[in-house]
Amino acid sequence: MKNFSNYVDYDKKENWGMGSKVVHGALGSDPMTGAVSFPIFQTATFRFKALNDSLGFDYTRCQNPTIEELERTMAILEEGTQGFALASGMAAVMCALSVLKTGDHVILSDDIYGGTYEIAQTVLPDQKIETSFVDLSEIEEFKANIKPNTKMVFIESPTNPMMKVADIAEINKIAKEKGIIVAVDNTLLTPYYQKPLTLGADIVLHSGTKYLEGHNDTMAGIVVVKEEKLANQMRDFLKYQGGCLAPLNAWLTLRGIKTLEVRMQRHNENTKKVAEWLRNHPKVKKVYYIGFEDHKDYKTTIKQSSGFGGMLSFEVDSKETALKVIEKVDMILFAGSLGGVESLITYPMVVTHHEVPEEVREKLGINERFLRLSVGIENAQDIIKDLEQALN
Repeated sequence: MKNFSNYVDYDKKENWGMGSKVVHGALGSDPMTGAVSFPIFQTATFRFKALNDSLGFDYTRCQNPTIEELERTMAILEEGTQGFALASGMAAVMCALSVLKTGDHVILSDDIYGGTYEIAQTVLPDQKIETSFVDLSEIEEFKANIKPNTKMVFIESPTNPMMKVADIAEINKIAKEKGIIVAVDNTLLTPYYQKPLTLGADIVLHSGTKYLEGHNDTMAGIVVVKEEKLANQMRDFLKYQGGCLAPLNAWLTLRGIKTLEVRMQRHNENTKKVAEWLRNHPKVKKVYYIGFEDHKDYKTTIKQSSGFGGMLSFEVDSKETALKVIEKVDMILFAGSLGGVESLITYPMVVTHHEVPEEVREKLGINERFLRLSVGIENAQDIIKDLEQALN
């Protein structure tokens, strides 16, 4: 935002707490009018004063004040150099993967979001890019799968839906020795609870549709880079692939981010209570939640994250019980997304991971008895009561 650059003191904001940063963003208010809510610049094109003389903007696909406010805000929150706002989380995944070239090899978390899995299985092979799905919560597994042409490791941590946790700093240490780019999908914990770039990652990305926006009413994708050398590649992808975010969606995401701290705290608090209750229910055989001290990756989690987020998964005693739960829940909604203020439950085998081969799903544990729960910010006891009546 060239013409606004003198209106914000970024060095001063570096000393602010996260709760202040999310509320005020990059510029926060509009420097031209004083509007406390940053305006929606709902325009496709911008007027030039004269030849080679503009106000810093020409076309919204390339730059727009509302979109740039979101990009700069996310760069501040993730402690990166530049942010990029895209039309969806899938566009953000494609943007991050765009640094790969023909002949490259990428290692991805084995238990990865179904859409990312599909990209790795269909789009990347068409570009002659090799892929390996690896349990990145096991460092030795990562080491064993590195090839001479490995150019990227794509980490999802925690994973969706099995809640595995990768040691980002340790993976980065190994990757940097071999010139491997580290990309981290930080959708589930957000920069409020985890900052992959400060742990050594090169790229961090989000489905902004989820916790960042937080209200299940718009789509967005975010990519933030640590070094300038990757920024040009990301900007070119955005410009020439045409995956830019609309100004209204950027504004809705900015508005959602203002309450990120208070929402994430409530998600975190509620999920712990729900997870502990589920663990003691006779029809629940296993709960996948990174906040349990006996979770195999708990030590990694508390080393690199300041909270546990709002996600858990659980396995019940039978397919019949699983189907009954998604049919009988009342306040909790049966839906395929996550990260909003409403509690959402889904059936991953059919809804989010239906394209993943059955043998792969079964190996991961995504079976007919498996459910994923995005715990919202409602009253925790009401969420528990709803689960109780659905299970019983």
